[in-house]
Amino acid sequence: MIAPLLRTSRLVMRPWIDADRAPYALMCADADVMEHFPSTLTSEQSSDMIDSMVSAWTDRGFGLWACERQDTGEFIGYVGLSSPRYAAHFTPCVEVGWRLARQQWGHGFAPEAGRMALDWGFAQLDLPDDRIVSFTTTRNVNSQRVMQKLGMTTDPLDDFDHPLLPDWPDRRHVLYQITRERWRGMTR
Repeated sequence: MIAPLLRTSRLVMRPWIDADRAPYALMCADADVMEHFPSTLTSEQSSDMIDSMVSAWTDRGFGLWACERQDTGEFIGYVGLSSPRYAAHFTPCVEVGWRLARQQWGHGFAPEAGRMALDWGFAQLDLPDDRIVSFTTTRNVNSQRVMQKLGMTTDPLDDFDHPLLPDWPDRRHVLYQITRERWRGMTR
């Protein structure tokens, strides 16, 4: 399966294309964009990540969409659904997530595309626990704000140390979640 084409009022969520590799590599080399990750990525690492994102659609039937602006056709990053591949108190699960180029911040694109990803996920997927989660470092208040705009809630008892990053100073993460029932109630 390839990623289906979705449109929001201002964005196109689409399959990845080779032309996305260069702007994605620039985005992942930006220290501001990668502030809440262990490091920036090399061009090769960014390209490998795109290959993994494309493969996820075939392997799982869902994944992360490349996003572009409708007004300019400019690639702005990704938004979509993934599944963490590690054991934690909330796995197995489906996660909604995003990474946008710095110049695209502050325009409401992450919550706009995130809403579309949640709509698609709740309509198309058989979800563990009938919920979708999202998580980030405790210091990443901007992403937490997006999660809140999506109607997701958190409980401090669900905070966790990222199991793949035991020595990273920012390993502590907050977990947000939303159930299908809550999502339906919000979107009626």
